[in-house]
Amino acid sequence: QVQLVESGGGLVQAGGSLRLSCVAFGSSFSVDAMGWYRQAPGRRRELVASITDGGISNYADSVKGRFTISRDSAKSTAYLQMNSLNTADTAVYYCNVKAFTLTPVGRLPGPSDYWGQGTQVTVTS
Repeated sequence: QVQLVESGGGLVQAGGSLRLSCVAFGSSFSVDAMGWYRQAPGRRRELVASITDGGISNYADSVKGRFTISRDSAKSTAYLQMNSLNTADTAVYYCNVKAFTLTPVGRLPGPSDYWGQGTQVTVTS
C-alpha cells in the first residue's frame, strides 16, 4: 500500500551534481526510516545513505562529504543531494522506505520495506 516515485537521475559530467527525490504515497502508513541504495552493473546493491525519522543520517564511506540525505516528513519525501560526482557513482539508485501500516486500532508490527523502481545516474569523465 506504499508506492515510491523517484526522480532526478540523469547524465552528468564528473565533478557535477544531481539531486534525487523520492516521494512515498499510499494510504494508512507511517514512514520510519528512508534511504538510498545503488547498484552498479555486476555489483551488489549497496547502501548509499539513510535517515531516521528523527533526522539521524548515515552514509557509505565512499560518499561521505559529497552526498547529503534529507527528508521532509510532512511530504513523505526523501532527497539525496550528490555533489562532486565521479564515474564510480554511476549506478541505478533506489529509494528505500521503511513504513508501518496503520489500522483503525493501531499500528501493525513492522516496519515493512518498500522500494522504488530505480533511477539511473550516469557520470561521464
